[in-house]
Amino acid sequence: MSDKNNKIPFNEDNYTHNIERNNERKLDRRGFMKTLVGAAGVFAVSSLPWGAVAAKELMGLGEKEYPHKKITDVSKLPIGNAVDFKFPGDHDDAILIRLSENNYVAYQNACTHLRCPVFWVKEQGEMVCPCHHGKFDVETGAPTAGPPRRPLPEIQVKVENGAIYAVRVKRYEA
Repeated sequence: MSDKNNKIPFNEDNYTHNIERNNERKLDRRGFMKTLVGAAGVFAVSSLPWGAVAAKELMGLGEKEYPHKKITDVSKLPIGNAVDFKFPGDHDDAILIRLSENNYVAYQNACTHLRCPVFWVKEQGEMVCPCHHGKFDVETGAPTAGPPRRPLPEIQVKVENGAIYAVRVKRYEA
């Protein structure tokens, strides 16, 4: 055996060689706290623009107007009937109900309890969620029975040139 392989590459043994570290950076409690506060400050400052964007989006939800979307022609929707459509996005189910000659209501038709679909029952004159027997007032979208506690989000519609258009989603106000 060679004597080289049995030598420790430094003067200390395995148990004490890390006690004296003169050339390493020292990080005491104060230095650690400065580093921690500095990192938290960098994170906070970097997230401010995203928070501002989110707040701006949330503040404008009630007034946000989407591109007007044609739902159907007035002549194709008899009084008392309903038609399903998508608004504001292609995955947002909605329902339009014609209550009288010039009275139309539209709502996003996902139940406010557990997002089950809501259906118009013409014979009963009410909107029903079959999952937990929730019922909604057709005039206001407010819950009248079952577990839902919030009204259905209303979609503002307008009639123009013999067609019915979806204009905006009204935000629920507590």
